[in-house]
Amino acid sequence: MQSASDRHEYPAHWEADVVLRDGGTARIRPITVDDADRLVSFYEQVSDESKYYRFFAPYPRLSAKDVHRFTHHDFVDRVGLAATVGGEFIATVRYDRIGADGMAASAPADEAEVAFLVQDAHQGRGVASALLEHIGAVARERGIRRFAAEVLPANVKMIKVFTDAGYTQKRSFEDGVVRLEFDLEPTDRSLAVQYAREQRAESRSVQRLLTPGSVAVVGVGRTPGGVGRSVLGNIRDYGFKGRLYAVNKAFPDEQKDLDGIPAHRSVRDIDGPVDLAVVAVPAEQVPEVVAECGAHGVQGLVVLSAGYAESGPEGRERQRELVRHARAYGMRIIGPNAFGIINTSPEVRLNASLAPEAPRPGRIGLFAQSGAIGIALLSRLHRRGAGVTGETGVSTFVSSGNRADVSGNDVLQYWYDDPHTDVVLMYLESIGNPRKFTRLARRTAAAKPLVVVQGAGTAPQGHAVRATRLPHTTVSALLRQAGVIRVDTITELVDTGLLLARQPLPTGPKVAILGNSESLGLLTYDACVAEGLRPSTPLDLTTAAAPEDFHAALARALADDAYDAVIVTAIPAVGEGSAGDAALAEALRSAAEQVPGKPVLVVHVELGGLAEALSAATSTAPQAAAGPPTIRADHPFRALDRLRATPAPAEPPAAETRERLIPAYPAAERAVRALADAVQYAQWRREAAEPGKVPESIDAAIDEKGAAALIEGLLTRGQGLTLGSEETCELLSTYGIQVHRALPATTADAAVQAAATLGYPVALKATAPHLRHRADLGGVRLDLADEEQLRRAYAELTELFGTPDELRPVVQGMAPRGVDTVIRAVIDPAAGAVLSFGLAGAASQLLGDTAHRLIPVTDREAATLVRSIRTAPLLFGWRGSTPVDTPALEELLLRVSRLVDDHPEVVAITLEPVVVAPRGLSVLGASVRLAPPPARDDLGPRTLPAY
Repeated sequence: MQSASDRHEYPAHWEADVVLRDGGTARIRPITVDDADRLVSFYEQVSDESKYYRFFAPYPRLSAKDVHRFTHHDFVDRVGLAATVGGEFIATVRYDRIGADGMAASAPADEAEVAFLVQDAHQGRGVASALLEHIGAVARERGIRRFAAEVLPANVKMIKVFTDAGYTQKRSFEDGVVRLEFDLEPTDRSLAVQYAREQRAESRSVQRLLTPGSVAVVGVGRTPGGVGRSVLGNIRDYGFKGRLYAVNKAFPDEQKDLDGIPAHRSVRDIDGPVDLAVVAVPAEQVPEVVAECGAHGVQGLVVLSAGYAESGPEGRERQRELVRHARAYGMRIIGPNAFGIINTSPEVRLNASLAPEAPRPGRIGLFAQSGAIGIALLSRLHRRGAGVTGETGVSTFVSSGNRADVSGNDVLQYWYDDPHTDVVLMYLESIGNPRKFTRLARRTAAAKPLVVVQGAGTAPQGHAVRATRLPHTTVSALLRQAGVIRVDTITELVDTGLLLARQPLPTGPKVAILGNSESLGLLTYDACVAEGLRPSTPLDLTTAAAPEDFHAALARALADDAYDAVIVTAIPAVGEGSAGDAALAEALRSAAEQVPGKPVLVVHVELGGLAEALSAATSTAPQAAAGPPTIRADHPFRALDRLRATPAPAEPPAAETRERLIPAYPAAERAVRALADAVQYAQWRREAAEPGKVPESIDAAIDEKGAAALIEGLLTRGQGLTLGSEETCELLSTYGIQVHRALPATTADAAVQAAATLGYPVALKATAPHLRHRADLGGVRLDLADEEQLRRAYAELTELFGTPDELRPVVQGMAPRGVDTVIRAVIDPAAGAVLSFGLAGAASQLLGDTAHRLIPVTDREAATLVRSIRTAPLLFGWRGSTPVDTPALEELLLRVSRLVDDHPEVVAITLEPVVVAPRGLSVLGASVRLAPPPARDDLGPRTLPAY
């Protein structure tokens, strides 16, 4: 605790857990007077060379005066932070505010000297870089805008910490010392450096969990059965390449092994390092296990134990303590209540899970928060891999359970640059940090497909989720904007994932359909039309088609530039001319091999083996999953298991040497839906390769400084403020957004006077909340040409709906006719700033026909936003109507986006209606809300979620 003389209370919000470069964790916190002994112990473990670099002279030990100085801070002008592991210091950093003369100073001086000291055993782990981010954030909070550091030229590592941070800096050399000065305002480069370091650290932390050299299963029963014994058997039977240990404190002292596996009573008794501990003991025993693992230097934990946040408030607190305890030792956790992890790499061969069937090795990364869904996905991939679609398997699998620590974001960081993973499939019951997930998803999707099933929006009890005001559909739309392939079911997740793992991306939506069933071909055609694809008329080869007929037709379709993809439909043929399974498989394989750059899919229908297949599936598969029927070995289309094609030359080199399989589906709708997802994703990839921009032409009408001054003045009136009409118009005008003038009409005479000011014709509108923007309720009268019509309309409104005080009527000049639209922007605390667009009216609201984009939007995103609603044809001349001025609409969207991005205090904007005419547009109504902006954790230092 700080003494009474200190100027500020202990800043607990500066405490944070961070992931270091090697994947371990450390805790960063302010240094207090209670840390004197820790500081002395820390300093004694630092080498003489490091001490010399810190103090520019031999400095073997700290004096009592030094200890007092380095542990007493006012948390304003003097601040010290420490990085700790196991409660002990491993590094420190401090700043002292200085004036222009270089002497100690107080505010308003905005410069500080900064100095680091890192224990030699922890140098190279990225500790100093993490401390610099955090001390920089603290300094900005305390009004410091610039750091200065003096470093000896030989201290190359520390110079590199400063120069690599990405801040704007200048460097000088005087009296044998390098002096570095740098601004603390984040730059694009400093953020890029921070994100790159975050990716490397979080990726490495997951890699340590998935590629251990040694594993201890804690909680192994002495008799067969039970969770621990099952996991131990799965690890052993799958052929784990590292060292495996069984741990149970109930083992007799004389027991040295269990089924040939070394057995120990405690992790501490193991002779040698343990990289990963799989914990399967009751929740009340887990703290003891964590302490033993931490003391032994275990790098990570997979906690299968239940009884945590999923069980209620007491379990939630137990979960928080579990995370704090593990992080104190530098360990990361998968779980608790996890299903386990799998790595099929031949160098690892780890199945530390409860999966009843081990997956086949493959190129698909699989993440599931739910254990039950994890079982279903693994089982479905297992059956599809061995059934109608050939050999496709999993690279790595993670079931995070309550995801108290390691989350989907962390695993996504790992898969981004994992050379063994080509496609990522994720089942997410909740998204703890939508803003970060969207950022990571956009980057990952630019390199490899990311397919997601998202829960219905209600997070399970065990999940800590940031509050969001956005509807589930809006979050889904934002994910699609980031390149995520959003599907609705786990069946679609597997269908789409198998196609993307096996076939090249289509270059467009044109689809050729051919096969030996006219009816199945037409069903496929209709499915393509429904999904927005452009199918050709199906080519019917008739039921008498031989393998060579399939080969010739497929080869022609693939060679034809009129098609971007081919769907082959096939039913069992009858008679002497029926295609044998091997012959048909070879025919399709060889044809696809001739033109490898186009995707090929097979839709097959089997009849005779259906009952047997369903019976076999229910008797061998886990009940949690229901998948496609298994085809018996002698069925005519069993050979589709072996369909292969040469990969496209454009694939990465690692993929060129792998066989590319042709996926097959038991229903046309499933195949077409998967193909449509691939077409949309390929289009996103092409557009992402050439991102849009914000046109400079809109800058001419923007007064950013004027808007900032206006907002600052308005916020002095309150923390949350909905602006009045005049203030709204004034603020919007600073960004070139002109609102059609409206005058209040508290009486009929006032309405006539307002009309005289504006000029006829006019509109009379009720602006009461229950009537605003509801022309369908009769609260609007348009095209009033003179005083007589205006007075009659005023009388009608007051007679129908109540007194003027209840109606709040206004008079507004008539705008040119056009299409009524709505533009909204809101800052969500979890997802960030979101821009929304749709047509005005009850029908659009009822159908939820609104499109969304994250702010800031580019010209390309504004154009796609306008075109992505289902009612967009009304803007482009539907059924002979005159097209409206969509370029003007897109410019307005860019201006709203720019206003919210430049001034996060603008937390909500609504423009309704915006009438888009054939030439120009009119903003007839607007509202703006100001408030202090939500905290932007993505702009601050790297931290792990707090519990």
